[in-house]
Amino acid sequence: MSDLRKIIIDETEVEVEGAMTLIQACEEAGVEIPRFCYHERLSIAGNCRMCLVEVVGGPPKPAASCAMQVRDLRPGPEGQPPVVKTNSPMVKKAREGVMEFMLINHPLDCPICDQGGECDLQDQAMAYGISENRFNEAKRAVDDLDLGPLVSTTMTRCISCTRCVRFTTEVAGITQMGQTGRGEDAEITSYLNQTLDSNLQGNIIDLCPVGALTSKPYSFTARPWELSKTETIDVMDALGSNIRVDTKGREVMRILPRNHDGVNEEWISDKTRFVWDGLRRQRLDQPYVRVDGKLKPATWGEALSAAAEAMKGKKVAALVGDLAPTEAVFALKQLVEGLEGSIECRTNGAPLPADNRSAYVGNASIEDIDNAKEIYLIGTNPRDEAPVLNARIRKAWTKGANVTVIGQADMDLTYDHAVAGAGREALAQLTSCAEPQDGVVVIVGQGALGEGDAVAVLSQCMAATEKMGGKMLVLHTAASRVGALDVGAVTEGGMTKALDGAEVVFNLGADEVEIADGPTVIYQCSHGDRGAHRADIILPAAAYTEENGLFVNTEGRPQLSMRAGFAPGQAKENWAILRALSAELGAPLAYDSLAQLRQALVAAVPHLKQIDQVVENEWQPITPIELKKGRFPATISDFYLTNPIARASTLMAELSAAAKARTNAKIAAE
Repeated sequence: MSDLRKIIIDETEVEVEGAMTLIQACEEAGVEIPRFCYHERLSIAGNCRMCLVEVVGGPPKPAASCAMQVRDLRPGPEGQPPVVKTNSPMVKKAREGVMEFMLINHPLDCPICDQGGECDLQDQAMAYGISENRFNEAKRAVDDLDLGPLVSTTMTRCISCTRCVRFTTEVAGITQMGQTGRGEDAEITSYLNQTLDSNLQGNIIDLCPVGALTSKPYSFTARPWELSKTETIDVMDALGSNIRVDTKGREVMRILPRNHDGVNEEWISDKTRFVWDGLRRQRLDQPYVRVDGKLKPATWGEALSAAAEAMKGKKVAALVGDLAPTEAVFALKQLVEGLEGSIECRTNGAPLPADNRSAYVGNASIEDIDNAKEIYLIGTNPRDEAPVLNARIRKAWTKGANVTVIGQADMDLTYDHAVAGAGREALAQLTSCAEPQDGVVVIVGQGALGEGDAVAVLSQCMAATEKMGGKMLVLHTAASRVGALDVGAVTEGGMTKALDGAEVVFNLGADEVEIADGPTVIYQCSHGDRGAHRADIILPAAAYTEENGLFVNTEGRPQLSMRAGFAPGQAKENWAILRALSAELGAPLAYDSLAQLRQALVAAVPHLKQIDQVVENEWQPITPIELKKGRFPATISDFYLTNPIARASTLMAELSAAAKARTNAKIAAE
């Protein structure tokens, strides 16, 4: 039931929900309220007092607008709406006093602080503070924390807003940070000086309103005004998190999250945030051709000519990797099928039915998790496969949702969950016993689908979802998979059938696949990873930050990835390489620009033009098929090393080693 209340804010009357806080009501009225501790996605702490406002007719002192609800205000003597002032002399004096207290112990670090230029304390001191300082006492100092290789700490700058503590506890689901002491001795610290054990910890860098927590890999490398900022999409997992890539010259300096309530809210995983050093290393920046058993540098003309010569008159199979944009997959499909070859994108061995979008995507959106009451995780570990999605499941759990897992029993998901079984027998039991329930979301992972019986597993999941009256979401691990399935980059019989008898394999960045000796391998990718070692011809391509592309996320939402910089050396955009190769083969593809290619793509697959919309899928349940027996295995063995860019990153290697050391740490006997 709505509880609308009228309230007058700075002579403007607005009607808002009674449950809203005054700071939210002021935002509705278009009035900016300064704040340090308040954050829309965290619990209310009410400890910085920067958001003070005057409530007319209330106590003769300012009130914290973040901690007072609209319904707590009393109407005027004749029933008039309550009046709130945000710019009165009382409020101005209060804010100046609070800011003065904030700066008593804050060091004069701005010239050497990485937060300089995008610091809330700087901005609000300029806007709401006073110009003189009345304190001559020595400033207090605090020892810095070691939170690991990602977050740099200068705790003397900390203003005890507790945003980092609330984020790690409430969103990331770890309990390693807290506050000790009182008054001048209060400080944020970590439990027993532990480093943070979370793959979402980098978000506390964005949350910190001062320079107490900054990015360790980015430190002292650039100032914000030196950077070019590009809004784009992440491809480290299939969630399609919205990100901003900041570049200085040709190099990516950092990656930050963008707010998108329907996808990642305003969080990103540590792999997404810190993988940028992998974009600089092990790059393929010129073509190579294998001569006398050794790869030797070649010109583009020589490489394309060699590739065309190898493909003419031969049986060609194409494999689609995890990071390929949909346009490149579409172009490769047309190129290979023009040669009567085959193409396969399901390189993880999950034979998803490409003719049934509701089976390989589902009919649930990521936002549906927010209001779920019963969540079933089938063959998935979302903490490793999509950490930001896992935080969303945790948020639903904190609101009362029950989580049931069919799969690995020993997962630490950061929230309580029941384990219904280890695999297919438990899924069959769930389907047979399913009854109608409110707010059911079934999330099916690649662990349940990757062992050749995906259709049978999907049939049981869809039957259980129908019986419970819920919605189903298929959680993919590859950013390119849904888009490639949308354009039909599949072969009847899967990858084994596609590679059977192939004389030439065109490998579009599929580095997780072992290709047997025999066929000629043409490898097109941005990094010299596993696929490059097996290649006979290497065509250097752009990475995801270096070309415009379309990616469809795990819920079926098409999103545009934008170019933030240019590829190194002679590397070219993926679609352009395929267009040039088609001309060399004497059968040029029917487009000369990315715009023309997209027109052809949308003509073939119309729903891909619904950019940033969750495409509604017609629910087509598969007739239940009896399951074989067996457990659902883990999909990801190492969260930090899942793709060529991550494997090229020294920081990801360090994080991977630290995670393994934590797992294998010996525990002393009590």
